[in-house]
Amino acid sequence: MKVKTLSFKQSMDCKELFKEEMEYVELLAAEKHQVEAIKNMQHQNKSLSMLDEILEDVRKAADRLEEEIEEHAFDDNKSVRGVNFEAVLRVEEDEADSKRNMSKREVEDDLGLSMLIDSQNNQYILTKPRDSTIPRADHHFIKDIVTIGMLSLPCGWLCTMIGLPTMFGYIICGVLLGPSGLNSIKSIVQVETLGEFGVFFTLFLVGLEFSPERLRKVWKISLQGPCYMTVLMIAFGLLWGHLLQIRPTQSVFISTCLSLSSTPLVSRFLAGSARGDKEGDIDYSSVLLGMLVMQDVQLGLFIAVMPTLIQAGASTYSSIVMEILRILILIGQILFSLAAVFLICLVIKTYLIGPYYRKLHAESKGNKEILILGISAFIFLMLTITELLDVSMELGCFLAGALISSQGHMVTEEIMSCIEPIRDFLAIIFFASIGLHVFPTFVIYELTILLFLTLSVVIMKFVLAVLVLSLILPKSSQYIKWIVSAGLAQVSEFSFVLGSRARRAGIISREVYLLILSVTTLSLLLAPALWRAGIMKCVPRPERRSST
Repeated sequence: MKVKTLSFKQSMDCKELFKEEMEYVELLAAEKHQVEAIKNMQHQNKSLSMLDEILEDVRKAADRLEEEIEEHAFDDNKSVRGVNFEAVLRVEEDEADSKRNMSKREVEDDLGLSMLIDSQNNQYILTKPRDSTIPRADHHFIKDIVTIGMLSLPCGWLCTMIGLPTMFGYIICGVLLGPSGLNSIKSIVQVETLGEFGVFFTLFLVGLEFSPERLRKVWKISLQGPCYMTVLMIAFGLLWGHLLQIRPTQSVFISTCLSLSSTPLVSRFLAGSARGDKEGDIDYSSVLLGMLVMQDVQLGLFIAVMPTLIQAGASTYSSIVMEILRILILIGQILFSLAAVFLICLVIKTYLIGPYYRKLHAESKGNKEILILGISAFIFLMLTITELLDVSMELGCFLAGALISSQGHMVTEEIMSCIEPIRDFLAIIFFASIGLHVFPTFVIYELTILLFLTLSVVIMKFVLAVLVLSLILPKSSQYIKWIVSAGLAQVSEFSFVLGSRARRAGIISREVYLLILSVTTLSLLLAPALWRAGIMKCVPRPERRSST
C-alpha cells in the first residue's frame, strides 16, 4: 500500500488559497454590509427630507397665522385724530428680573408680567399680547382674587361673631387690601368687573324669588313710590342748592344719587324673609323689591340722561328750553325701551322659557354643568337685551329670574341650589370691591361733617319714604311702611359709578365726589342697624327670626 504525501510547497499553496478564499468571503460580507448601510442612510435621508418638508409647511402656516392675527394697533391708531404720544414707565413684576441679563426676546415675552404707568399715574396691565398664540395669565389679578378670598374668611367670621352681616366683613377686607390699607390690590378695575357679576347673580336670585304674581300685586306701588321719592329728593336738593349757592345741575345730580337705594344689600336682608301673614296682605318684601327694581330702571334712565345733563350745565339760559326738550325726548325713548323689554319678556314667558327649561332639565340629569351653563346663558341673554335697549343690565338679570320663577316652585328650588354658591363667591368680590373705595383717613379727618351729612340723608330718605308710602299703601298694609322705609334709607353703591362718571365729566368737584363716597359708605354701614330696628318694631315675633 502506497501513501501519497504532500510536499511542503504544496501545503503552503493550500494555506494561501484558503486564506484568499476567507478574505474574499469577508470582502463580500463587507460589501453587503456597506450596501445595506447605504440603503439605510438613503432611507433615513429620505425621512429627514420629508420631515423638513413638513416642518417647512408648518413654518409657512405659522407665519401666515401670525400675519392674520397680528393687529398693528400702534401703527393703525397713531394717525387717528385725538391720539397723542405719551411716555410711560415699565415696572417689572419681580426686582430679580431686572437684575438678571435678559435678551430682547425674553423681555418681550415677559411683558404680560409688567405694569405700565403713564404721566397721569394710571396703571396698565397687558390685556392683549402681540403674539396671541402663547397662553398668558394676569398674575396680578390671580393674586388679588386669592388674597381677597383668604382675608374675607376671618373678616366675615369676625363680623358674624359680633352680630353684623358677613357683607361688612367683606367690605372691611376691601378696605384693608385697598389703597387706604395695604395697597396690595393691583388689578382694581378687574376686581370690580368680576364683582359686577355678583350683582348680576344676586338680582337673578331676587327675581327668582319674586314671582310675576307678586309683581302684579304691587306694581302700582312699585311704580309710584320711587318716582315720588326721586322728585321730592330733587326738590329738596334744589332748595338746599339755592340756599348754598350750588349749581342746579350739581344739585340734581347729587339728589338723584342719594335717592337710589342698594338692591344687593337689601336683597341679602330679604334672603329667607317672611311673607304676609294674612290673606290679601301686601308683604313688605314684595313692596321693597318692586321699588328697588323701579329704582334700577331710574338708574338706567339717569345714565342715559347724563350726557344731556353735562351739556345743560355748560349751556346758557337761552338754550335751557332746548335741553329740557332733549331730556323729555330721552325719557320717551327709555319708556319705549321699557315697553319693548316687557313685550319681549311676555313672548319668552309664553313660548320659550318652558321648552327651554325642560330641555335643560332633560340634558342635565347626572350633570349639573349643563343646567348651570344654560341658566347663566339665559341671564346673560336677558342683560344683553336690556343693555341693547338702553335699559340697565341689572333689570335684565332680575327679569330673567322672574321669568324662570313662573315655571313653578320645584324649578325655583332646583336652580337656586345650583346658582347660590356661585352668587355667594361673586358677592364676596363685589362687597370687597366696595371696600376698595372706602378711605378711613378721609372719614376720620372729616368725621363730624360726614356723620351729620349721613344722618341727615338717612333721616330724610326715611321720612320721605314714610310720607310717600302713607299716601299709596292700602290702609290694611300701612304697618309695613316703617320696615320698607328702613330698607330704602341707605344710599346705593351705584352712586360710586355715577359719582366717578360725573367727576370725569366735570359735573361735581373732587371734594363733592369724596363726600358722596363717604356718605354712601357710612349709610351702608348704618343700614343693618336700621333694618334690624324696623324688623323688631314692625314684624310679628314668629316672622322676626327668619328676617334677621
